[in-house]
Amino acid sequence: MNLTFKIYRFNPESGQPPHYQDFTVDVKKGETVLDVLGEIKAHQDGTLVYRRSCRSGICGSCAMQINGLNKLACETQALELQTATVVVDPLPGFKPIRDLAVDLEPFYEKLRSILPYLINPDPPETDKERYQSPEDFAKIEISISCILCASCTSSCPSFWADKSYAGPAALVKAFRYSYDTRDAGLRERLDMLDNKHGLWRCHTIMNCNDACPKKIFPTEGISFLKRKVVENKY
Repeated sequence: MNLTFKIYRFNPESGQPPHYQDFTVDVKKGETVLDVLGEIKAHQDGTLVYRRSCRSGICGSCAMQINGLNKLACETQALELQTATVVVDPLPGFKPIRDLAVDLEPFYEKLRSILPYLINPDPPETDKERYQSPEDFAKIEISISCILCASCTSSCPSFWADKSYAGPAALVKAFRYSYDTRDAGLRERLDMLDNKHGLWRCHTIMNCNDACPKKIFPTEGISFLKRKVVENKY
């Protein structure tokens, strides 16, 4: 079936403003939007720029906006979109570098700020791994599934309005480590979490829940983290 792909194009070196370019592609059953982008780059326009890596929904590289929704291109079946024209944009909220590739350094900066690793200043003197019960692991299991695709943060109106906001992805990581029974670093994360650009900027709009390809439901983790911060503080 022939589909038209209206793709956002931007080359800062050209001096031209961003625009859309149409490509017609004969799409077969089972082909994803990422497959189509590869077809366009290989046979129609080799200058098209986008990110990709695993093609398996694991790396998060190919997150982009497809028909107005943040999705992974490698998981999005082109024919299942059920529209003759597919509009492909870069993730909103981030500065476009070229075409569908955006500058994710602010995203990673927020992630680094919440200290996304186990903090335990007084580890047990043992050469064995630190034990965690299945029940304790179950509390953080779904948050570990985050692939850092930035879809949730990019979909958040609070992030659009406040670029200093940590964003859902960073806060989910903070939840993951703060609720890990082997971690003792909540107090070290409080400065980033307990301020107007941290937890309290989240207004539970829930766009992030719809955007997450791994169905993590970031607002749930953020709500639990708010409770933990308040209990720890008061």
